[in-house]
Amino acid sequence: MADVRRGRERYRGGDAAAGIESLHAFSFGHHYDPDNLRFGALMACNEERLAPGAGFDEHPHRDVEIVTWVVEGELTHRDSQGHASVVRTGDVQRLSAGTGVRHVERNDAEEPLTFVQMWLEPSRQPGGEPEYEVVRGIADGTPYALDRAGAVLHIRRVTPGERIALPDAPRVYAHVVRGAVRLDESVLGPGDAVRITGCEGREIAAIDGAELLVWELR
Repeated sequence: MADVRRGRERYRGGDAAAGIESLHAFSFGHHYDPDNLRFGALMACNEERLAPGAGFDEHPHRDVEIVTWVVEGELTHRDSQGHASVVRTGDVQRLSAGTGVRHVERNDAEEPLTFVQMWLEPSRQPGGEPEYEVVRGIADGTPYALDRAGAVLHIRRVTPGERIALPDAPRVYAHVVRGAVRLDESVLGPGDAVRITGCEGREIAAIDGAELLVWELR
């Protein structure tokens, strides 16, 4: 089963006056939808757009895995564990909140910032020490395992006409970052996503050059 969700259907949030635009794929904050709470371990897939100088002030997280992919611009991260990083296009950032962590996310550059942030529920016993890492310049097709959530992220960059196999997994979530792809009879563009249950032998074909974030959820 493939459930296509369009970017235009996302819940709109953020604060325009503060230079923040947020587009939520799942029920989030005051946008409560009991029929759209999660897909497997995936609880959030937010497109965030920050104007220069805008950002999210220090706020807490607990027992959640947060993975961030920068589409364009530079994301400045600081947290209560003493980590400070600038995350750029092609980098994967992971914050495992564990027993609790506070962090700040900002656009300290002079150009607009767009990033996709995904939250997953840990499958292990709650708690544990918070963890943080940035993987620089992750290559196409390189799997990034999120052991605490029993999930794997695949960054896929495809050329026009190229076909790629989706993971054989109980659940697969694919988010189109840029370009256009075809799945069966559906064409997906930037911001669109598909949730596939019982994904075996499925392929996505690129119409234009495209970039996708593909979650293998077990």
